[in-house]
Amino acid sequence: MKHIVVKSRDYQEVNQEIRSTKDKNIVLSEVFGQRYLGSSLKDRELTIEGTAGNALGCFLDGGIITVHGNAQDATGDTMNDGKIVIHGSCGDGTGLAMRGGAIYIRDSSGYRSGIHMKAYEDKQPLLIIGERAGSFLGEYQAGGTIIVLGRNQAGKSPVGYFCGTGMHGGTIYLRCDTLPVSLPPQVAVRDADEADMQVLGGLLEEYCSLFAFDKTELLASHFFVLQPNSATPYKMLYTHV
Repeated sequence: MKHIVVKSRDYQEVNQEIRSTKDKNIVLSEVFGQRYLGSSLKDRELTIEGTAGNALGCFLDGGIITVHGNAQDATGDTMNDGKIVIHGSCGDGTGLAMRGGAIYIRDSSGYRSGIHMKAYEDKQPLLIIGERAGSFLGEYQAGGTIIVLGRNQAGKSPVGYFCGTGMHGGTIYLRCDTLPVSLPPQVAVRDADEADMQVLGGLLEEYCSLFAFDKTELLASHFFVLQPNSATPYKMLYTHV
């Protein structure tokens, strides 16, 4: 295992050291907001102790990144495969244009999480947020799955305004009793049925194991399912699986 003490070092220097080491497991300690950590990472596990800066794991292509702390904006920007686990919260634009892999956030995420998410064949991105997300969740979503679990929200809507604006593919699951305000006309919403709950059970398995959450307790709650309205004109412009 390779241990790198970051402190005030430049992100380019740190990333170069990550790429040059032969170790498959790398730990970064004393991280103070350096950007682009783990960019394009493949076949390695990166553990970060501290606060990861903007674009953590951008273009991730099979690597695994675990953050014991928070991450700033654009976590997982355009990631293709792999996994990012945040033992804390993320800033805005989490999962921006992600097209594969999974992002698991224990707590909350900021505005425009899941914006421009897309899917194709076996590339089915997954974003799970434990508590709440800011406005414009799933904006222009074209594929993949977003789950917001609404922990510690007392059943209130766990998202901000304009959830699903421009959405034309994929699915958003919200664990709450109250519908979000300002839902756009191209989004159809319904109560989760038994088939949906089975899907959720599978998707939440690894997430709950990582954060020691009770999956049975989460699934005992009410979920809303948000999907594009079949009448939306955006659908004909995109490939769907």
